[in-house]
Amino acid sequence: MTEIEKTLENHQVRPTAMRILIYKYLAEKEIAVALTDIESAFAKAERTTLYRTLKTFEEKKIVHQIDDGTGISKYALCESGCNCEIDQDLHLHFHCNNCNETVCLTEHKIPQIKVPDGFVSENVNLVVKGICDKCSGQ
Repeated sequence: MTEIEKTLENHQVRPTAMRILIYKYLAEKEIAVALTDIESAFAKAERTTLYRTLKTFEEKKIVHQIDDGTGISKYALCESGCNCEIDQDLHLHFHCNNCNETVCLTEHKIPQIKVPDGFVSENVNLVVKGICDKCSGQ
């Protein structure tokens, strides 16, 4: 059994061939990817299969969805041990205005934000926008 298969099974996801391929594709990327990126990489696969796989991964906390302000949802693999919990697993994202790539800055955690009584936090998303290190030449 491969590491990917073990990871999927640990998240109660049956490791089908397509799920393994999509997981591997996401693991090889250093940036967050949109559904259209995955569709391009797997042109012969049905769009609904790809979408359902991403949604299953999201529900099982294998990937997290990123709203980087472009209007296109992007996805990235969660860190090992991540449960996508607001009080401990949230990190910054950086969106480059030049190359349009979004990356997870997992080493930069978002501090816990206390909301007023009666408010319930369901999602926190902090995106820094600017020019990435590749585009800035630094």
